Amino acid sequence: MSEDLSRKRLGRGLAALIGEIDRPAAAEKPAANADGKVPIEFLSPNPKNPRRHFGDADLTDLAQSIREHGVVQPVVARPSPTQAGRYEIIAGERRWRAAQRAGLTEIPIIVRDVNDRTALELAIIENVQRTDLNPVEEALGYQQLIDDHGYTQADLGNVIGKSRSHVANTLRLLKLPDVIRDMLVDGALSAGHARTLVTAQDPAGLARQIVEEGLSVRQAEALAQMPAGGTPPKAKPAQGGSDKDADTLALEKLMTDTIGMIVTIEHKGKGGAIRVNYRSLEQLDELCRRLKDER
Repeated sequence: MSEDLSRKRLGRGLAALIGEIDRPAAAEKPAANADGKVPIEFLSPNPKNPRRHFGDADLTDLAQSIREHGVVQPVVARPSPTQAGRYEIIAGERRWRAAQRAGLTEIPIIVRDVNDRTALELAIIENVQRTDLNPVEEALGYQQLIDDHGYTQADLGNVIGKSRSHVANTLRLLKLPDVIRDMLVDGALSAGHARTLVTAQDPAGLARQIVEEGLSVRQAEALAQMPAGGTPPKAKPAQGGSDKDADTLALEKLMTDTIGMIVTIEHKGKGGAIRVNYRSLEQLDELCRRLKDER
């Protein structure tokens, strides 16, 4: 398949690609027997699978379901590039692992003869669609497509059915220290919390404070913009040199807490001005998105 044809196929969107994974195509190679099953030991994981973490309790529950109902959805695999007669999993490693726990000797598969790039694309798409990837795994999968296959962020957005800003914000998580990545993997921090820490002076310390105090994403955004120590910046004096009244200061704090960016208000006669300070273009993009969503 040519590069142009591949891009055209991927441009059809996430739903179409997921449909192609779940539905055998005429050009696909048949599996080992008439029932579409192969010995379970003939399958091996894809070493580049973006998903790295498989919860033990989750696998146990799925194994019990498989004992009762079998494997409802086939595993998607391709002929092994290194071992003749064997298969490498594209999508469905969790099902394969649970099937082993359930004691199955065979497992249904759909065989697709695809290259490394397409196999990685399909693995990411399937996992993103089913929300099986934690934020760090998702970011690493995107980065792998960029590094190995020259994708742009816009290309990735088209492939996975997400916006370019979603891809960009997800990739920003890779700038965080390992201790914060571990919190993301464990679920202690959400991706929204973690993104606020990318430009913070002490991201690890703020992450611990967010977890310990149970802060919301907006509270975390405001905290990340404050000077070291978490002390809010002093308000600037109003025009004419006098201090701002309590109502204005309270409104500034409310707006700062609401949008997660430092807001200052200046009264000028019957009108005035509102100033919003952002620390990065990503924050500006986020503010524009929120304003657009409120329309």
